[in-house]
Amino acid sequence: MEEQMIFASAMIFCLAIAPVYSEYYSKTVIPGAKVEKVTHLHFFLHDILSGENPSAVMVARANLTKKDNSPTPFGSLFAIDDPLRIGPEPTSKVIGNAQGLYLSSSQDASKFTIVLYVDFAFTTGKFNGSSFSLFSRNPVTEADREVAIVGGRGKFRMARGFAKIKTSYFNATTGDAILEYSVTLYHY
Repeated sequence: MEEQMIFASAMIFCLAIAPVYSEYYSKTVIPGAKVEKVTHLHFFLHDILSGENPSAVMVARANLTKKDNSPTPFGSLFAIDDPLRIGPEPTSKVIGNAQGLYLSSSQDASKFTIVLYVDFAFTTGKFNGSSFSLFSRNPVTEADREVAIVGGRGKFRMARGFAKIKTSYFNATTGDAILEYSVTLYHY
């Protein structure tokens, strides 16, 4: 019994002093002065819901909206892999793609609004391999709208900023749209 008490006391003592002698393996580095850059981008996003090879597909739909015949009923969730092009023409050069999700978030069809969670990646040119992330509300029926840029990687590391969006083309029957993006990024 005495041996068990000595062993228990030794274990308690070891556990009590362990935090005192343990080390936290971390190193804080004071960053050097980095120059913030501003980059302006202009491109067109082609969001195609129709045809044999759509770039956006519905992955979920609310049961309550089964009678809604619009291509983007309230509560529906879409996965996208939309091409980014230098122009509004379907044959213009592809410079990247936008991948992510958008949610149809407006019950009033006259005020159609989506919430975007999208990563815009560039696959050619000066920004090849870089991307920025957008997470924002997009009131689609407004002529000029602004959405928030919340992050980035590659040459857009630590990005923040905004994108101005204008609808270049919209087909209300199919839901197909071509959107003009004018982006301002602040990054390091």
